[in-house]
Order: sequence, then C-alpha cells, then structure tokens
Amino acid sequence: MQTRMKNPAQILPNVYPAVLKVIEAAREGGVPEATLHLLHLRTSQINGCSFCVVGGIPGAKKDGETDDRLHAVSVWREAPYFTDAERAALALAEAMTRMSDRPDPVPDSVWDDAADHFDEKQLASIVLTVGLTNLFNRVNVATRQIAGPTW
Repeated sequence: MQTRMKNPAQILPNVYPAVLKVIEAAREGGVPEATLHLLHLRTSQINGCSFCVVGGIPGAKKDGETDDRLHAVSVWREAPYFTDAERAALALAEAMTRMSDRPDPVPDSVWDDAADHFDEKQLASIVLTVGLTNLFNRVNVATRQIAGPTW
C-alpha cells in the first residue's frame, strides 16, 4: 500500500497541536488509561485503520497493558480478560462506531450499561475518545496512512 498524501495534520500545522489538546482534555474524565487504550484499539480495528491499530499498541503496553488483552480485544465478548466496566465501554464504542448498522445506533441498553459503570464525566471521556478515534481512523484510512513510525 502507498499513502495518498502526507498526514493532513502534517500539512495543516495548526491541526496537530489542537488535536493533542483535545485528546488531553478527553483523558481528564477519570477513565482508566487501560480502558481508553482498549477503546482506541477496538474502534480502530472495526474501521480497518492499521495506522491506529499498530500505533496504539506501544502506548498501551507502556501503560501496562498485557499482550493477552491486546490480542483478545477483537473478541472481547468471548475472552475472559475484561472487566464488566470494560465490556460496557467496549460495547458503547462498537455502537458509536457502527452507527449505520441498526436503526437505533446507540440503544438505551448499551448506554445504560455503560452508565451503570461510569459517571457522567467518565462517559464524556469515553464518548470523546471514541469520537476522536473515529475521526483519526477516517482521516488515516482515506489517505492510506502507512502503519508504523512515519513522523
């Protein structure tokens, strides 16, 4: 695969610092970093963003994530490695990412399960993290960004 263009955040220099600030702000909700890494990875897997899947693993491992959990996140429903809270967050991330797959994209049952485990500030962090990951995925997939260190 060959990239179609440089990463748009490299072309428009004000984008990258602004995005970093939004990412930093989204992480202020009190959600465990491990959970946020899992959400980023699962969302990126669904969207087929190799740049984000490959790029997200080192940060997750640096923050203590295990290989077992990273390898199993694509099958989180069947794998024994995830807490009920992580499962609720992963279900919300999948619903938010696969919005066109059903008439009610984020059903109350999915939202309510997440709300049983996370307070409003944490839910804000989860929603923003998944939303930002979907943004990154769409930019990277459309421009065919190559996985691995490129910056």
